[in-house]
Amino acid sequence: MTAPDLPRYEFAFPGPLRDQLVAVVLSGAKTSTTGLLQDYEIDGEPLPEVGARSVVIDSVDRPVAVIEVTAVRVVRLGDVDLEHARDEGEGYASVAAWRAGHEAYWHGPDYRGWLGDPKFTVDDDTRAVLERFRVVERL
Repeated sequence: MTAPDLPRYEFAFPGPLRDQLVAVVLSGAKTSTTGLLQDYEIDGEPLPEVGARSVVIDSVDRPVAVIEVTAVRVVRLGDVDLEHARDEGEGYASVAAWRAGHEAYWHGPDYRGWLGDPKFTVDDDTRAVLERFRVVERL
């Protein structure tokens, strides 16, 4: 499959956060990411599969890289480990810092607006999809 034929992979919503995440993907510092299981259920999408490839899209809708999934696991937010948090490439030195950063996103207006629930919150039992990936091609 060529890049145009691959599914799109969008980190966060377009804007500064996506730009930051794309930059750390391209630098090689980001090799993991976290989504909520409910997002896949809401969108009717299957969970990522090891070996699947996607095209990373930047904030101006431009393809910038092809990534390949290397591991997927579904865990409680309360069970996310430090290795995963560090491998997100955003400078998290602790799981608590990782959690605070992600809660700011999930409890923020963009995510809550997309979800249609202005009071949505996560807790330790919220199911998360932990995905590992590698960049296979820069575009």
